[in-house]
Amino acid sequence: MRKEIRITGFGGQGIILAGYILGKAASVYDHKAATMVQSYGPEARGSACAAQVIISDGTIHDPYVRRQEILAALSQEGFDLFADQLVEGGTLLYDEDLVELSEDPKGSKLIAAVPATRTAEEMGRRMAANIVMLGFVTGCTGIVSPEAMREAVQSSVPSGTEEFNLGALDRGLAYAEEVLKTPGAVTS
Repeated sequence: MRKEIRITGFGGQGIILAGYILGKAASVYDHKAATMVQSYGPEARGSACAAQVIISDGTIHDPYVRRQEILAALSQEGFDLFADQLVEGGTLLYDEDLVELSEDPKGSKLIAAVPATRTAEEMGRRMAANIVMLGFVTGCTGIVSPEAMREAVQSSVPSGTEEFNLGALDRGLAYAEEVLKTPGAVTS
């Protein structure tokens, strides 16, 4: 098993932290090999950024995403930059309030939307949209186990925010479960 994932958004959304947490869930708690490479514009806050994560059962020789199989987009700019790199039959997950799809990119196998930012705002902290998205990614793809993701979130977020962030993760997981069983909610 080898999966190449890109999480994209804009600086200030916690995209790099999301990539770190995903890689940690895979490597530390699910005992797989994982790499994470980050990229962002010179402005940092407000410009497009991305975390490239590779998860594998075997050795990873190149840490850069070359076959983007999963794209999780939390901004229009990030989506516009990376959607065309999604492999045929890949998985596109996006924030339905921040990303507008003009067409099905490259005949994706799974396309699903989550109100990640709106959910985080409803919870009282917009900054948790990245964690909601991680729950959604975990629930929709099974790339890491929910237990590993919970452990990684709990050990990676700022002290005193663990329970809140676990709640955000649970909301993303629950939304994924609901979306996957609702006819018409997922394009495949």
